[in-house]
Amino acid sequence: MAGKRTFTMIKPDAVSAGNIGAITKMIEEAGFRVVAMKMTKLSDERAGQFYEVHKERPFYNDLKKYMSGGHIVAMILEKDNAVADFRKLIGATNPANAEPGTIRKLFAKSVEANAVHGSDSDENAIIEGNFFFSRMEQF
Repeated sequence: MAGKRTFTMIKPDAVSAGNIGAITKMIEEAGFRVVAMKMTKLSDERAGQFYEVHKERPFYNDLKKYMSGGHIVAMILEKDNAVADFRKLIGATNPANAEPGTIRKLFAKSVEANAVHGSDSDENAIIEGNFFFSRMEQF
């Protein structure tokens, strides 16, 4: 399964802006298959757990507040070379530096409100997918 699945979430800014459908369409048109999808709202505690890796960073509390401030859409995606291909599709974290036609160039508002999260490795895709879904491997 390594290399064939990744995790993403559409962040609160993109959900509240009504961009779920447009982003999902871009994902599917790029050859990804949506294996699992759900809308949910993170509590401050759950947002903190998800972003635990950033706990010592100065932006951690703002990140938790932002991510628990509205609904998100979590997805497990499938495609060969999933992580790398999805990272290319979403573009740079800073939308000002993102390539034209990428999700973040089209839908992000700022570095923080950057529309989507994308796993950065096969290992993190499994960990992050399992955070939102019972077992990523079952899909």
